[in-house]
Amino acid sequence: MNIIVSACLLGTPCRYDGKSKPCESVIALKERHNLIPVCPEVLGGLEIPRTPCEIVGDKVISKNGEDRTTEYQKGAEKALEIALKNGCKYAVLKHKSPACSPDGVYDGSFTGRLVDGMGVAARLLSQNKIKVLYEDELYLISEDEL
Repeated sequence: MNIIVSACLLGTPCRYDGKSKPCESVIALKERHNLIPVCPEVLGGLEIPRTPCEIVGDKVISKNGEDRTTEYQKGAEKALEIALKNGCKYAVLKHKSPACSPDGVYDGSFTGRLVDGMGVAARLLSQNKIKVLYEDELYLISEDEL
């Protein structure tokens, strides 16, 4: 099975801080599946490293006040295009990310406070019938497909 995966979870240093967040359980999926790494933020044209961003209402705003919504939307569209082209039923994305989080994003105050909500790419993938999970939810992938 083809699965879209946040590139940072596979060890690619593409996060806002120029680092990665490798997750062994996600990396282990490659023993049974074809993992397709994506970073919606980079796909949208944002650099590495970059100023951190958070979701404020329907906008994505950087810590220095720049509106980065357009880049996040563009990256989400590109991630969706890749997922659809590869027939992906699942996406395993980075929790708390303004692009990728399927459940819980920072509130825009840059104080570490989480609120209910989805990242821009996670929302678009979900709206297009791709099951979006974060790295601790791998158990939700259908056993028949593992």
